[in-house]
Amino acid sequence: MSTTGTNPYESSSTASLPGRRIPNGKTIVKVQNGFNKHNESAQHQKSSYEQVPLHTACFTYLGFYLLMILGYINQLFFTPKVATEKFRDGYVPLYDAFEKFYLRYVYRRVKDCWNRPICSVPGSEVVLKDRITKDYGWSFEFTGTETKCLNLGSYNYLGFAQNEGPCADDAEECIWTYGLAACSSRRELGTNPLHNELEALTAKFLGVEDAIVFGMGFATNSLNIPTLISPGCLVVSDEKNHASIILGLRLSGATPKVFKHNNMKDLERVLKDSILTGQPGTGKPWKKILIIVEGVFSMEGSIVKLPEIIELKKKYKAYIYLDEAHSIGAMGPSGRGVVDYYGVDPNDIDILMGTFTKSFGSAGGYIAGNKVIAVVRTLTARNIAVVGVGFPATPIMEGRIRFCLSAAHTKEQLDYALSVIDDISDTLGLKYSRKPRNPHPIEY
Repeated sequence: MSTTGTNPYESSSTASLPGRRIPNGKTIVKVQNGFNKHNESAQHQKSSYEQVPLHTACFTYLGFYLLMILGYINQLFFTPKVATEKFRDGYVPLYDAFEKFYLRYVYRRVKDCWNRPICSVPGSEVVLKDRITKDYGWSFEFTGTETKCLNLGSYNYLGFAQNEGPCADDAEECIWTYGLAACSSRRELGTNPLHNELEALTAKFLGVEDAIVFGMGFATNSLNIPTLISPGCLVVSDEKNHASIILGLRLSGATPKVFKHNNMKDLERVLKDSILTGQPGTGKPWKKILIIVEGVFSMEGSIVKLPEIIELKKKYKAYIYLDEAHSIGAMGPSGRGVVDYYGVDPNDIDILMGTFTKSFGSAGGYIAGNKVIAVVRTLTARNIAVVGVGFPATPIMEGRIRFCLSAAHTKEQLDYALSVIDDISDTLGLKYSRKPRNPHPIEY
């Protein structure tokens, strides 16, 4: 909003260019390619973090320890009739001893909170198939009834995952023209016009020269990162990066080093120390230094401090690999992700990665850049469905509940969700924030 006597389209530092003031105090300026230029004098976005209070952490650990003790007692007196690994000589076990124990005696007791089957389109609402267990989670039986829930558990940020509307109509038309799928990779069966059109459109949308699309979002990270780096390269990775990134780093053979989540001082420390010491054993200079971060961190919901990372990249002659799986389409004035959100130049990001599964109601992912890079816990009782993430996907004491918002949700639905979350948080003692609540009503 502009104040009286002030031109909202004029920045004091760039009076000759059209600009816009946004709520976090930054000024962004339009440039010729249609993207926003970051005002260097503006303050960078600051994520809000609070340490978990000691009493909350203690009660959480106590609850887990009690559950583990009961599990060990159960293990002493009861041997379950479950499948065992056979003919595995010479192979690494699929599960280590603790994971076997955890899955059988801890996770099993709360198993009904995960993998709930659905029987509807995952739009703003979703229908769950009700089930019961008569043997404490070893098996389940369907009751024949269903429960409609407010859907906060699907990546449907723009509301495209519906069975009606333009997206569904266009998908149906493409099926009649091209069939359901190619049924194999482009390397085997070739490229059809849709591949080329999608890649050109993706590159144009992102403001870069070219893009390559892939059929699976997870594999876009895990199988492409090894083609970009190799032994002798250094990868500096945020500690909260997604499992697909971690798998890609392991497959690459490069040297990974982790910095504290969104901590720019620690990132600079890792870069500086690594450059000074060089490659392990030889001290040779690194072949390549790659900083890997997410735009919106899928496990935390925090936004990367991209302008500061770009500054460090230029200072230490590194490359940036930006995973925009959860930010593309959902962040920025034009929906172009955190690059658009901060108004930085897309050309400052060496490798842009994203998926079509979160905002665009489709499947697959992309790699884009200046050149072709070919080379829950469930709230079902209150009719709210969310994503529960627990061990081994997270550290055993750092489980998450992921709330996925969508443009298809109405204000009434979100108000209901907030009221339920508020109530359950009180019951479970999860409210520990000491930050003052904004007294002003939220306008939709």
